[in-house]
Amino acid sequence: MSDTTTETELPTRWPQNVRSPEQEQAKVGAGVPEAAALSIEEINPLNAHLFVEHRWHDHFARLRAEDPVHFNELDSSGRYWSLTKYHDIKKVEGDWKTFSSANGITLGPPPHTPGPGAATQQGSFIAMDPPTHGEQRKTVQPVVLPRNVRTIEPLIRERAIRVLDSLPEGETFDWVDTVSIELTTMMLATLFDFPFDDRRKLTRWSDIVFAIPEPGGIVESMEQKRDELTECVRYFEGLWEERKKNPGDDMISMLVHGAATSHMPAAAHLGNLLLLIVGGNDTTRNTMSGSVYALNKFPDQYDKLIADPGLVPKLVPEIIRWQTPLAYMRRTATQDCEIGGKQIRQNDQLLMWYISGNRDEDVFDNADDLDIERENAYLHLAFGHGIHYCMGSRLAEMQLKVLWEEILQRFTRIEIQAEPERTLSSFVNGYAHLPVQVTRK
Repeated sequence: MSDTTTETELPTRWPQNVRSPEQEQAKVGAGVPEAAALSIEEINPLNAHLFVEHRWHDHFARLRAEDPVHFNELDSSGRYWSLTKYHDIKKVEGDWKTFSSANGITLGPPPHTPGPGAATQQGSFIAMDPPTHGEQRKTVQPVVLPRNVRTIEPLIRERAIRVLDSLPEGETFDWVDTVSIELTTMMLATLFDFPFDDRRKLTRWSDIVFAIPEPGGIVESMEQKRDELTECVRYFEGLWEERKKNPGDDMISMLVHGAATSHMPAAAHLGNLLLLIVGGNDTTRNTMSGSVYALNKFPDQYDKLIADPGLVPKLVPEIIRWQTPLAYMRRTATQDCEIGGKQIRQNDQLLMWYISGNRDEDVFDNADDLDIERENAYLHLAFGHGIHYCMGSRLAEMQLKVLWEEILQRFTRIEIQAEPERTLSSFVNGYAHLPVQVTRK
């Protein structure tokens, strides 16, 4: 990749002098009024401070009750709608012809806006429509097919055992870094056949993809973000060239030699590579951390699980529903249409708030509660719906299942020592730090 790479070739997609919608909302800062203090028109769930302060629940509850298809408009993105009810989300997700993914998966500038700020998050198959979406997805999907996931279960278990056995007893440590990130990053390194000693680079690149630049943040400027993603491209270009000569059964080799992707250079596949990194890192690691947090917040459910470890398979979908590691996905209307009595215009953006749909009381009783025996937890939207359903869902479920099977064999309890530090993002619903102590059996 040359030093003349343009802004549009990198997935940051926002020039240094243009604020992204999340940045525009984040500048509002902390101390966003409680939902009850706002008129319904003033509510905008995109504000990342609602998530870092863990105050999003009431804002979405208001919208579900009073305005489930909710309109907002920002200078940076134009018109967009927040879908907060389960069935509206599922309807939009299932109709790719009317609601396209091709303009990006997070809120962006208005489609067809001229100028550098209009570049979208294209370049990954999650931001494509058929037939290209299916062709590229099929290239890497074999590695996470159920039969292949089963073959790597022993490796997942071996690593979980090693990490859990190394945890200190009686002293506080960060569960996010020590367990969640370590396990998911080792798995990613395996899927990519990535140099194992460099595996934490994958964590770093995953963190900065959707990071909001701010002083003291994950990245402090768009320039820093761009520079680090450029390093990412160069690293993968080296792996790309190496796999051309020495292919394996890893995801990079599949992209290099796939019929639908072999003609493309590594830089053109950065979107796919980052999608696979984020999908394999952010989502699984935040659900692993969320499981510890949730069971501490609902100790009766933790007691129930300890008394009957056979409930782990039921715990898995319920934790994924309760946590919802990616808060939303975006679609763009390809024509004028109607949802929930609201008139949607062609090119309007629609945010499918999975995190709200998974708390919809019309579908999930006592939806804010963790219930590890919930009969319909498997209906959650955290993996999406339709053609973009998460292809790594079985692997994520397997990792969470194995982790808790091994936890219950070793520890009488994992206890959080303070409230977690959360991710400043309205897209990734995650944890930066979670202080815990463990007590061994």
